[in-house]
Amino acid sequence: QVQLVESGGGLVQAGGSLRLSCAASGRTFSGYAMGWFRQAPGKERDFVAAISRLGYSRYYADSVKGRFTIFRDDAKNTVYLQMNSLKPEDTAVYYCAADSTSAQAMRDMKPLDYWGQGTQVTVSS
Repeated sequence: QVQLVESGGGLVQAGGSLRLSCAASGRTFSGYAMGWFRQAPGKERDFVAAISRLGYSRYYADSVKGRFTIFRDDAKNTVYLQMNSLKPEDTAVYYCAADSTSAQAMRDMKPLDYWGQGTQVTVSS
């Protein structure tokens, strides 16, 4: 079992930055691919970014490429999402996920092993 707890969300003006964190506990963190997803009101949950075990591969949704960066610190059992140049359309609840298969599975929206509870990000115009 893996428990995931997100933090770092909040209210920010357009053009600003936020860094989300997802702390994992339970099984060996380094054995999981990690990812971020988001869900805006009235919309389905969408893929944002994923990083493979050991961090060799990263994937991003087209809408965040060049603005968001995913990285992990296995010593701290934490994955991060650095979000720059935020736009109002980035407003959503952001969820962290862990999966024992691959980062590609996250990019392809396959069923995943574990999810966090989410953290709200609101970008004002």
